[in-house]
Amino acid sequence: MKQAIAGVSPPDQDEITIMVVWPSVACRSLGRLLGRLYAIRFPDIYIFRLGNLFALTFIPLAIMLYFSRILPFIGRRYTLTNRRVVVRTGLTGATIEGATSIPLDSFDDIRVLQRPGDAWYDAGDLEFYRGDTKVGQLVGVSRPASFRATCLKAHSGFVGVQAALG
Repeated sequence: MKQAIAGVSPPDQDEITIMVVWPSVACRSLGRLLGRLYAIRFPDIYIFRLGNLFALTFIPLAIMLYFSRILPFIGRRYTLTNRRVVVRTGLTGATIEGATSIPLDSFDDIRVLQRPGDAWYDAGDLEFYRGDTKVGQLVGVSRPASFRATCLKAHSGFVGVQAALG
């Protein structure tokens, strides 16, 4: 369904997708380990760094990790809709039974946690909080600051409309 403004629809319609983010390679511990190795800047002489040598050496492993993100049974993606944030399967986009689903009115803050190895990929974990209680987490989100900002804007709009309706 085409829309003039993404995520804006009459309340009687189904969920409308606002944004989809694929997890980075850093969503797996092996990816974070590679990120730590790639970030080694010794000796810092132009492009001649140990980290760049590791990056060249582990190209086949990195390609395997990259494509494992979309596999039907182990791949994941994070979808922000006009009602919730949901984890879906990689290639098909089906909702995963028992997986994380965070309604937009169930949190009031989102924190970005960068673990060692995440910075090289510009990735991080998004932790959703209501007060001091963590209500959900998305692991290895690519460009977490922009996804966080979009989630907070969607939350603000959803909560505002709910308050206006009664």
